[in-house]
Amino acid sequence: AQSNAIRGENFLEANREKEGVVQLPSGLQYKILESGTGASPRADNVVRVHYIGKLVDGTVFNNSRTAEQGEPLEVQVDEVIPGWTEALLRMKPGDRWELYIPPALAYGEQGRGASIPPNSTLIFEVELLEIVR
Repeated sequence: AQSNAIRGENFLEANREKEGVVQLPSGLQYKILESGTGASPRADNVVRVHYIGKLVDGTVFNNSRTAEQGEPLEVQVDEVIPGWTEALLRMKPGDRWELYIPPALAYGEQGRGASIPPNSTLIFEVELLEIVR
């Protein structure tokens, strides 16, 4: 778990210097891949998103477009990991962002199941398809 934390810190430190990457005070980093239009969702809105989740070594742990799921995910903005909430509140429908989320804004020391080890920095490509309600 300690090596995951160090690997993640090193990744975020290097990533922060890359062109187009924005770092927020919380430590969340993002890069806008495509820009949408309209109003951003509120914390109590339900949104529909497509996403790909990866570890910093490139291992994909979830992909909403794969055969098993294949469907966009519908979630309430304030009921997901803090890094997602913070990003979604800034996104507009049609936006596609790459998020770089430190462990404190993701699953922290406990990780999540077998696919996300403790203290993992996570990379998500998130496309905000629509605000459902």
